[in-house]
Amino acid sequence: MSSIFSKIVVGEIPCYKIAEDDNYLAFLDINPLAKGHTLVIPKKEVDYIFDVDDQLLGGMMIFSKRVALAIEKAVPCKRIGIAVLGLEVPHAHIHLIPLNNLGDINFSNPKLKFSSQEFIEIARLINSKL
Repeated sequence: MSSIFSKIVVGEIPCYKIAEDDNYLAFLDINPLAKGHTLVIPKKEVDYIFDVDDQLLGGMMIFSKRVALAIEKAVPCKRIGIAVLGLEVPHAHIHLIPLNNLGDINFSNPKLKFSSQEFIEIARLINSKL
């Protein structure tokens, strides 16, 4: 059965796309911890990040770095944190989260709420920094 992320990849479910190439997709998390919280996924559905083959995983990190640097230019923050949990969706993914303090990456924090228009503007701003 396809994961929600695989459905996003094929366009069955919309997303606020940041960047995409033949192998990877970056889009805004719809339940963000911070403005600009982005998910990076391989387009190939693999449940567990450590089951992703080495070449694809290495490319995913390089793609994530490119996206993280754009987020850092677009969203005021001290750093971009990276997290891999792998429990919420059975499709390997990396969280890129703008940070100003250590507590910003606490997944038990309340999630932020943005309107569709705000998500569109955040995605456009980050994309413009790529």
